[in-house]
Amino acid sequence: MSKFKKVIVAGPLVLEAVYPAPNLRDSSAVRAGKKSLSSEAQQRMNLKYAYQKLELQIAANFGVNDLYCTLTYDDEHLPKDRKIATRRMQAFWKKLRTAREKAGKELRYIYVTEGKHGDGRLHHHVLINATGEDYDEIRQLWNYGNVDYVRIRIDRDKNYESIAKYMCKEQREKLGQRLWSCSRNLKKPEQETFRVDDDTSILAPPGALVLEDSSDHVTEYGHYRYIKFLAPSWDRTPKPKAKRRRRKK
Repeated sequence: MSKFKKVIVAGPLVLEAVYPAPNLRDSSAVRAGKKSLSSEAQQRMNLKYAYQKLELQIAANFGVNDLYCTLTYDDEHLPKDRKIATRRMQAFWKKLRTAREKAGKELRYIYVTEGKHGDGRLHHHVLINATGEDYDEIRQLWNYGNVDYVRIRIDRDKNYESIAKYMCKEQREKLGQRLWSCSRNLKKPEQETFRVDDDTSILAPPGALVLEDSSDHVTEYGHYRYIKFLAPSWDRTPKPKAKRRRRKK
């Protein structure tokens, strides 16, 4: 006998599931039982909702030292509609990218535009990779209103999922719809499915922070397990490796 194992890795965030694999010698009842177990496991990994896809995108590109910003408009600059707000964001990203390039630094971002809750004023929630003196630079370039920011918080209570749900809150109920915009240089989550031995189990490594654990779902036809965790060193944002300097001859 054997199982399938599916793994999704997005930065420090890891999702794993093991579930029964079909066998040609199985009876129809066994095949049906295995199919039911594998369907339950795969539903956990299918990422049907927009916030689930965004969660992985955030985890693959941002860490605890990066920035969560809210960009608002004052009365003088409040846009009449989302199209105008989008154009202003595009102009803002162009200016920030130019400033980063001059400093030899990369710009990564994800943002959403909202205006359906509270007082209905258009505003933007933004994730930006941190480089140092970011606030003054962002405040200088965003001259339409206020800039509020905090460092991204990642722990058991506040993490990539809660950030993604908040950023998708206005249309979260729509399956699969992409609600956010992002820079083109974002890293993509890695995904792999392969066969493993029947006695294969999944465990979070020492030092990992377990966010979800289905435990083993056991029936007479086999079992499946799903686990979601932050890998060791999840609480640190990796710093870019320093370039080696060539020795002068």
